[in-house]
Amino acid sequence: MEIINCTLTDVDFMLELYRKAAEYQKANGYNQWKEFDRDLIIREIHEKRQWKIMVDGQIACIFMVAYSDPILWGARDNAYSIYLHRITTNQLFKGRNMMQAIINWSKEHCKETGRNYIRMDTWADNKNLTDYYTKCGFTVLDYVKLDKDTKGLPMHYSTLSLVLFELVA
Repeated sequence: MEIINCTLTDVDFMLELYRKAAEYQKANGYNQWKEFDRDLIIREIHEKRQWKIMVDGQIACIFMVAYSDPILWGARDNAYSIYLHRITTNQLFKGRNMMQAIINWSKEHCKETGRNYIRMDTWADNKNLTDYYTKCGFTVLDYVKLDKDTKGLPMHYSTLSLVLFELVA
């Protein structure tokens, strides 16, 4: 298992993983992601913020790291945190503990970048995912309703209720 930056050659596969995740979300009655903008993904790859977990030469999981998240975190946004987004596991690798690999990597990344916290969010009405992240060691900090301008975020964030999580690195 290796965690490395995504490349431009990964974009189509990443968009396919997002599409399949949205299908899963819909089939299970959860809020679902809208289609992601290709240019956004490309920009994040150029900024070295898109990561992939490689297993046996295949992309097993992808995730994005932000170093600031003022729209979602408001006054809590700080320079001491990394923010994980869009964690998506390839169905061929479900059940192989990708989240723990991301947490371990994130703790190291925090040390390398002088940060102390790993933060993330999910939809407030997804109890299964909230319970899962809590079992992974994250603490629920707050529940927030996004009723403000979410320009610059993917479409699925408009007017959502979210739960905000934090883990000490």
